[in-house]
Amino acid sequence: MKKERVLKVIDKMKAMGISQLLACDPMSIYYLTGIFQDPGERFYALLVREEGMPLLFANRLFTIGEQLDMEIVWFSDTDPIMDVVAEKLKQTDRLGVDKNLQAKFLLPLMEKNAAAGFLNASLVIDEVRSRKDAEEIEKMAAVSKINDLAMEKFKKLVVPGITELAMAHQMLKIYQELGADTYSFAPLVAFGANGAEGHHEPDETVLKEGDSVLIDVGCKKDMYCADMTRTFFYGDVSQKHRELYEIVQCANETAIAKLHPGMKFSDIDAIARNVITKKGYGANFTHRLGHFIGLEVHEYGDVSSGNEKPAEPGMIFSIEPGIYLPGDVGIRIEDLVLVTETGCKRLNHYNKDLEVIK
Repeated sequence: MKKERVLKVIDKMKAMGISQLLACDPMSIYYLTGIFQDPGERFYALLVREEGMPLLFANRLFTIGEQLDMEIVWFSDTDPIMDVVAEKLKQTDRLGVDKNLQAKFLLPLMEKNAAAGFLNASLVIDEVRSRKDAEEIEKMAAVSKINDLAMEKFKKLVVPGITELAMAHQMLKIYQELGADTYSFAPLVAFGANGAEGHHEPDETVLKEGDSVLIDVGCKKDMYCADMTRTFFYGDVSQKHRELYEIVQCANETAIAKLHPGMKFSDIDAIARNVITKKGYGANFTHRLGHFIGLEVHEYGDVSSGNEKPAEPGMIFSIEPGIYLPGDVGIRIEDLVLVTETGCKRLNHYNKDLEVIK
């Protein structure tokens, strides 16, 4: 059990006015207990209580072992599990539930009047998870270092006649040779005009002279995720594409240089967006500036014009401006940053200057 994290969650619960929270998100359960289980269609939840230790509901099919510092309620497929859960709840208090609690489990609890009320309390754990502790920061730095090393090897896959798909198929082996466990998400490799497509999936497109090579990749190590994008050029780069690249690089570096705790995320987004807009390509920067990351590639929180919350020390998110010209080119540069007490620290350090692969 991660006691300090549990205590932070309980503090958030008190602020929300609830004494009990049923968490069903497997990653949130892992975050609080150190136990990961993919339950499939079966019920799996952690009941966090203001008074008493957390209680884990686990199917006997799961191989999670016995945890001495946590109460476990075991059940079988044929047991009336929601009756069991209802018995453990305070009927006189409201129950917070998270976004992962399926209706097939929530509705029976509501019909039984198992609590005095039900409310979406996802933010209780999501907001605690958004500020990484020392252990998490160390793991995020380690997995990002692997991503740096991998990018250098991925660049060497850019050879005459290669297809996007052929490149992508070689990446998992490289990651694992460097010590990663697996992908944090399927690699995105896009040549030339394909880079302008949102979330392009690698296909049989063959590399040609003058193409941009957009590589958006991430690996996973000790449960934590990396994410980074670099855009190279093959053989040659046109003056127009060079200028576009320099605009995106400036947007990325300016936002990182000015980022500090207390800044609203909407202002961070605006800093990068304004660099691109002033050069006439604002309409071609088609997505938010960044997303939070940790146990999952996309966690709660983003860097966007719609987020008025302030950046706080311990938060880790991406800074990834881009310019996308349909039918021509897509350029994106993405770094992960950690907010510190005085500014921010980049977690990945692979070169961002324009590279032409010969």
